[in-house]
Amino acid sequence: MDDKPNPEALNENSEHLFSFGVIADIQYADLEDGFNFQGTRRRYYRHSLLHLQGAIEDWNNESSTPCCVLQLGDIIDGYNAQYNASEKSLEVVMDTFKKLKVPVHHTWGNHEFYNFRRKYLTHSKLNTKFLEDQIEHHPETMPSEDYYAYHFVPFPKFRFILLDAYDLSVLGVDQSSPKYEQCMKILKEHNPNTELNSPQGLSEPQFVQFNGGFSQEQLNWLNEVLTFSDTNQEKVVIAIFPFTLTPLTVCVWPGTTEMPWQSFGLTSVWCVSLLVTPMMVATLRILLVYTTST
Repeated sequence: MDDKPNPEALNENSEHLFSFGVIADIQYADLEDGFNFQGTRRRYYRHSLLHLQGAIEDWNNESSTPCCVLQLGDIIDGYNAQYNASEKSLEVVMDTFKKLKVPVHHTWGNHEFYNFRRKYLTHSKLNTKFLEDQIEHHPETMPSEDYYAYHFVPFPKFRFILLDAYDLSVLGVDQSSPKYEQCMKILKEHNPNTELNSPQGLSEPQFVQFNGGFSQEQLNWLNEVLTFSDTNQEKVVIAIFPFTLTPLTVCVWPGTTEMPWQSFGLTSVWCVSLLVTPMMVATLRILLVYTTST
């Protein structure tokens, strides 16, 4: 699916600046079709690789090559762990990404943590922090190693920020660790259900085990990056996993975290996050960035 700009919204002074690709929920596994956790949506595990291959072909053949691709999490399905196929399936998908002619930036979703520990992900090919941008004389904009987040500039005056929505989570961490105990305490305080993946009866349905949250440390870092971008009149794109439809809030815990830039004068901040499609197949969008002179 291509998101093309509305011609009526552009005028003769509009200038195409750059484009970037977005894909999410590949959820590959070498399995026959199945269903989601609730049994309401079909999942196309093996065939999702075909959608990724088609997306890469489209990106590579674009007349105006995208500057990069954002992969927004759930790259392989959690079922891989049950069949001891996590590493093999990840290798298959990453080998497919090798055909892409532009850099790909990876975020982590819950299915990454169904398959791997955070330590493994940190040392895997899904860690693309090496593509981050270092702002000279502003060390406060360098993220900590305690969470997976970074920022980069694909085009002058545009800054992309990748956030770690599982910074606080019971997924992917040692159950004997203080962080696990902290997160489990938060979760159980808001979710009395025996099945912690169930939102049944919850007034705050985001408090389920497959979700996570931001530490104050990561939010402080984001504050510094947004402050820098505001001062330097940059437009910001935030890539994150995941979102709810209504209201448009980050689907994380603890609490309903409002959009973090609301306290700023930033008016040109966009969020990139693809919701799961009804058929649970990889989703493709080509986003074109234009500037309009008035």
